[in-house]
Amino acid sequence: MNQTTVTEFILLGFGNIHSFTILFFSFFLIIFLFTVTGNLLIIVLVSTNVHLQSPMYYFLCHLSISDLVTSTNVVPNMLGAILQGGKIMTYLGCITQLYFFSGSVITECYLLSVMSYDRYLAICNPLRYSSIMNFRHQICLSVWPWLVGLTVNLSGVFPIAKFNFCHDNIIDHFYCDYFPLQKLSCSDTSRVELEGMFLSMPLFILPCGFIIVTYVCIFLTIYKIPSTTGKQKTFSTCSSHLIVVGTFYGTLIAKYMIPSKEHSSFIHKTVSLLHTVFTPLFNPIIYSLRNRDIKMTLKKVSG
Repeated sequence: MNQTTVTEFILLGFGNIHSFTILFFSFFLIIFLFTVTGNLLIIVLVSTNVHLQSPMYYFLCHLSISDLVTSTNVVPNMLGAILQGGKIMTYLGCITQLYFFSGSVITECYLLSVMSYDRYLAICNPLRYSSIMNFRHQICLSVWPWLVGLTVNLSGVFPIAKFNFCHDNIIDHFYCDYFPLQKLSCSDTSRVELEGMFLSMPLFILPCGFIIVTYVCIFLTIYKIPSTTGKQKTFSTCSSHLIVVGTFYGTLIAKYMIPSKEHSSFIHKTVSLLHTVFTPLFNPIIYSLRNRDIKMTLKKVSG
């Protein structure tokens, strides 16, 4: 029987930054506004422009939606914690934030693998690309990551929702995450930790491994192209995605590989900032700056 006595959590945010509260708040508010604007702009451009009606941009649109879910789920509460010197969240609110955050992370893992599969087909099997990547196939490949992220994610969130929190309710973080909640719980968390290790294989490691395999095939195909110009042109079609993959998985691995000890809390928060605040901002910037079609569409719209 759930004997939870804690009904709310206190997020400490970034601790004692009283002298720089307005500066930090303004900085992250600007980043948040740029993140929302950039991702919404990509969604609108892809949805309304005929020149961007291709599978690559269709999946990019879903990636922007996932980034919006991550950003809007974490940053507003973080801004409140900065402005107020801390943030009080209800038990249900904390579990809900954990659910949508982890769900968006899992969804993005699979969306990035779907995008790498799309690039693999376009470069390694161009003659059959149109027949394989038809509209029905696009729908299936885009819906599948969301189903995995929002359903399988429940198996990780439900056990944490049943934890007993008996005394301490102070979370030294700016959002509700697995490790801080496990640390606060007075329940036996060994089973949940073991289940998390097993879930990490199909949810994170397999998509990452799939992306690596597809890009090995892509690089081998590019290497066989005789002309240097052809190699550069072909590689440019997947370079933006490769940068996004490196940024996303780099911060994700760094975040969960760092030991959750007291002395590393600052580093853990810094890596979490990169993953939850800056990565959703980088994605639309990278695709906008390195993609000729999007830049041309932006010029037409603004001109």
